[in-house]
Amino acid sequence: MKLFDNKIIIVTGAAGGMGKAIVQELLNEDATVIALDLSTKNLEDIQHERLLTYETNVLAEENIQKIVSEVYENYGKIDGLVNALGIAQAATPVEEVTLEEWDRLLNVNVKSLFITSRAVVPFMKQQKKGSIITIASISAVRPRPGLQTYIASKGAAESFTRGLAIELAEHGIRVNTIHPGPADTTMLGKFTSNGGDIEQTKEEIFRKSVPLGRLIVPQDIANAVSFLLSDKAEIITGSTLNVDGGRGL
Repeated sequence: MKLFDNKIIIVTGAAGGMGKAIVQELLNEDATVIALDLSTKNLEDIQHERLLTYETNVLAEENIQKIVSEVYENYGKIDGLVNALGIAQAATPVEEVTLEEWDRLLNVNVKSLFITSRAVVPFMKQQKKGSIITIASISAVRPRPGLQTYIASKGAAESFTRGLAIELAEHGIRVNTIHPGPADTTMLGKFTSNGGDIEQTKEEIFRKSVPLGRLIVPQDIANAVSFLLSDKAEIITGSTLNVDGGRGL
């Protein structure tokens, strides 16, 4: 039997580099995956009867509630939620960051967690079990200059997740955080300062900062998600798993 036979799992940011790897890994383990993203075009090459895609803004509160309610109505349960949605910040001195940029990062990286978690929790409480995972960032504990707003958002994401963990433990709902290290995705290049050399930044700043000597790849995160969602982690909640090649040391 696979890890997620007959399990229903919602994934946000599903069409991103990490999100897509997570979707594929969960499908490989026989989950039914509800994939949410602004555009799901990047998932079109995954033809699978257990993959349902929704194009939606995760900040659209009423729409998210409707989707989650439909999923519960159709399947009678929601076993997991993976909050893989996130956006980067180009390295910028704090005095040059606009309030609009601050709000956008906090909305996407934190407010979205509140909206999706609030939508699934009532159903998980009814079934007295469930697992919620937030993809944050090792930068929350090992910051870099110029990424102050992104770091603030990821620190808030981890704290929110820990707060949910203690609140929901009595209902059998587990809530955990994953801190990826610098990952070899298109998002990594977006941390480069405006006008900077993306490939040089990846090599000189990011790869060399990882003690194990390589950038994290999306499958590394998908493997960690699979473990934390599974019954193999049934006693783990309120934890933060660093999948970072030692970057957080």
